[in-house]
Amino acid sequence: MALSMLTFLLRPVGILCLSSGLLVMAQFGGDLSPRMNQAYLTPFHIKNRNVGLKVEGSSFTLDGSPFLIIAGTIHYFRVPREYWRDRLLKLKACGFNTLTTHIPWNLHEPRKGWFYFTANLDFMAFISIASEVGLWVILCPGPYIGSDLDLGGLPSWLLQDPKMKLRTTYKGFTKAMNHYFDELIPKIVPLQYGKGGPIIAVQVENEYGSYHRDKRYMSYIKKALVTRGIKVLLMTADDGKELKRGHLKHVLSTLHMKNIKKETYDTFFSIQGRTPILMMVYTASSLDGWGAVHNTLDSHMLMKEIRDMFNYSFSLNFYMFHGGTNFGFMGGSAVLDNYLPMITSYGYGALLTENGEYTSEYLVFQEFFTSSFEWPNLLFFIEGVPMPQRPDLIPKAIYKSLLTPYYISLWDVIPYLKEAISSVKPICMEKLSVNQGNGQSSGYILYEVMISTGGLLTTKNHVQDRGQVFLNENYLGVLDHFTNQLTIPTKMDYKDIPTLRILVENQGCLAYGQDINKERKGLIGDIYLNNSPLRRFKIYSLDMKTKFLKRDLPNIWKPVSFKPRGPAFFLGILRMGNYPKDTFIKMEGWTKGVIFINGQNLGRYWNIGPQEALYLPGPWLHPGSNEIIVFEEFRPGQEIRFTNISHLGY
Repeated sequence: MALSMLTFLLRPVGILCLSSGLLVMAQFGGDLSPRMNQAYLTPFHIKNRNVGLKVEGSSFTLDGSPFLIIAGTIHYFRVPREYWRDRLLKLKACGFNTLTTHIPWNLHEPRKGWFYFTANLDFMAFISIASEVGLWVILCPGPYIGSDLDLGGLPSWLLQDPKMKLRTTYKGFTKAMNHYFDELIPKIVPLQYGKGGPIIAVQVENEYGSYHRDKRYMSYIKKALVTRGIKVLLMTADDGKELKRGHLKHVLSTLHMKNIKKETYDTFFSIQGRTPILMMVYTASSLDGWGAVHNTLDSHMLMKEIRDMFNYSFSLNFYMFHGGTNFGFMGGSAVLDNYLPMITSYGYGALLTENGEYTSEYLVFQEFFTSSFEWPNLLFFIEGVPMPQRPDLIPKAIYKSLLTPYYISLWDVIPYLKEAISSVKPICMEKLSVNQGNGQSSGYILYEVMISTGGLLTTKNHVQDRGQVFLNENYLGVLDHFTNQLTIPTKMDYKDIPTLRILVENQGCLAYGQDINKERKGLIGDIYLNNSPLRRFKIYSLDMKTKFLKRDLPNIWKPVSFKPRGPAFFLGILRMGNYPKDTFIKMEGWTKGVIFINGQNLGRYWNIGPQEALYLPGPWLHPGSNEIIVFEEFRPGQEIRFTNISHLGY
């Protein structure tokens, strides 16, 4: 969700102004309580696909029958594929009838022209499973999807163009988008309602009213979808303040819960007449950022608002029903008062926990949605149609604490990497000549430059996002969004000319906002020593992808005979029996870094919290030996511990 960081957490009563919506609907003659029987409106009950989701007066209809959308968002890319069916069954068992999911361009086309739609990115299989368990689907194919992802789900290689205007009809953007849609949309078309699939609606872009840099853009995206065969109901989604700017003619407007006022409903009905209201993003909480207090939800306010919405016949999408995990470097960043990188867990006040367990709110929702006495005008389940059963919990384990008896210093790794890129001036990640000319999208980047004197090192905010500074191998300090200068010792007792090293971490591009076009990572401009720009850099790409771990990392592990400091890689072996189970890794005593399990990037950890443990799915493990590699930036702990609790700073 693009504006999620601005969502209210402690909401006053009536923040959605639902009574105002009711009043305006009445003025337009809306039928607030149509008699509905939704028990048989499921993908496997409707065989003859005549009429899909339509707007009929103030109601939705599906196959000609009144239909209330009760949707929940799950992102396939944030959930291990082995658990897709489990999470979707839990969505259905809670009483929801529709799945909402988004498609991230940056994951499906990480390099220009290289497309991936298999394994955990096989969204077609995910949607098919949704149909099998009895769920309809609202699909959000972008190209921009927000969703608190790195660059809102747009690929970073777009930023190689210095004139790039993201989310506009700028030719550099539309050419890349059309190439992507040529690959993507044909995979969506056969999954539509009219083709026997579960997709009943497609969202055009995402919250464009808050961006709105090009009046022609939304019409362009609509045409790009329709001409490639999208025939289901189209919709836009915007917050209350930007509803009119994000609206498209002949496309249904839906609401995000932010900035809802009485005037919102006046605007809503004035631009599209007497139509049903779909609260496309209703969220109970917000995401968490590193170093910030963990967000919690007010369950009493949550249920009051849900009851009110259903009393007024609003349709609803709950964001997120299940948040999952920002595996690897998937998560983006936000800017409130300061830059805020997102934590690895994407809990988001969801009804399921990160590892798929039921929350107390889930149980309340289930009872609420499936109790016929609550809804005299709305039947979800009728006699003879069995209630879906809640799936059993997936077992967890607390494995024995693990030592990391071997390590490699980053400085020992450098000579084994591909030849450094030499440049007079610093080069940002996106413009590095790596990855077949696509630049570097995530991870770390190391800059080396020879200096002959000490003094004041200043950045002018050219370090994006966090740079550790070393003189040869001696740690000096950190440069980041808050610190833009550092003193280099003037007394240098070195045999050779010393090397200044800056190890820069990309902590995630902005997920939303007007400044996404400015996002570049690494050193994005000159660095100054005593007001003179440094020159003649050696630059090393450290993207920390699977290839780096399996192919580029040399097998020169040393025994840990003392407590070495980072930056360094630490190796441990986790051994287990025939049936690996879910667990959480607790990095107590460690400082900051990344964890890799059998070559896969589990995500970031950082002792500033609020997240204290990382979710390790059982399917990522296998019987026998499992290789755990930790890249620790600063000071390592004594051991790696395991727990069965998420430890999100409650």
